Amino acid sequence: MPNPPPEYVGFGMLTPVEIMVLEKLPRHNTGAIVTEVNEFVFDDAAIVACLLRQWDVSAGMIGTAVGDDSRGHALAKRLKDWGVQGKVRFTKEYKTPLEVNVSDRKGARTYFWQRTPQILSTLDTADLSLIRGAKVLYVDWYDGNHVLRAMDEAMRLKVPVFVNLEHGHRYPDILKKYAQRATFCQAVTDAAQIGGKRALIGTARKLLKSGIETAIITLAKGGCLVAHGEEIVRVFAPKVRAVDACGAGATFSAGFIHGYLKGWDLEKSARFATAAATLKVTRAGLQMFSVEEILALANQLKVERWAFRNNRFQIIERILDIPRQVATQGQRAQRKILHELRFRPKHESRSAEHHQVKAKRKTI
Repeated sequence: MPNPPPEYVGFGMLTPVEIMVLEKLPRHNTGAIVTEVNEFVFDDAAIVACLLRQWDVSAGMIGTAVGDDSRGHALAKRLKDWGVQGKVRFTKEYKTPLEVNVSDRKGARTYFWQRTPQILSTLDTADLSLIRGAKVLYVDWYDGNHVLRAMDEAMRLKVPVFVNLEHGHRYPDILKKYAQRATFCQAVTDAAQIGGKRALIGTARKLLKSGIETAIITLAKGGCLVAHGEEIVRVFAPKVRAVDACGAGATFSAGFIHGYLKGWDLEKSARFATAAATLKVTRAGLQMFSVEEILALANQLKVERWAFRNNRFQIIERILDIPRQVATQGQRAQRKILHELRFRPKHESRSAEHHQVKAKRKTI
């Protein structure tokens, strides 16, 4: 009996990856001790699929063709073992590409990848039938115009599209091209996910004015800002000891998509995505934490509610403690996981009855 259509479908580059963790990168023409090595499936569309499967969400993947070799068949088997739907195509035209990611203890990530035009062009002949019946399609802008066909098919089928635009919003023609096809857009302030409040606000304003329905700006260790219509939430990430930042952005995407598929509101989805990405960097590889562990941390995060009026942002409310509906048992679980992650909040938790702290209206 055939499987029902997957809720999530990823479309894009498909490659195995070797993730190596070092204390620090070596100087040029020297070496360094590798403390840990993990193998996984890349790129982001496939990462999201595998992470969602770990949270028991049905997922499928439409990817580039891989080589008809041992590495390609091992990748296909790994996806099958994860329960990711979709047919992996094999070709004798080239060998299966490989990506190598090197993470250091500061959370920095250096990567080496193979992405030839020949490999990416195989997306143009991929079967798109898996999109029919899906609830969300995920694509990455760095796969170029090859993803537009899938986005247009999703639009035709009325399937929402989640595009990871990263720093592509800096180019007006690229922003326009993807914005008119996307429901959700995840972006960063720049290529290295750094920048202050001015960069955050500028990026948010740009995405909202482009017509994006749900704009998501991630700030690495700074958390995120998510805007949908008039509702805007700013979630702050806790301080943790970073081990491996590889895949943190895709983990955020998976967390937000998980919330969307579960029907959660904007704040809960943003909290969950931020907590998932935070937990991911605390250990190497992409073996994910459970939904319960992620929610335990998510409910402790500091949140601000913003408004966007007259082309300006306002902070209208700050929530420094846990939501009122969290039970005592949940509070104990939250304190435990925060202790294990060595999270030191700036504000001690108060009772649930006094969880909200109102902030004066502040125009940004």
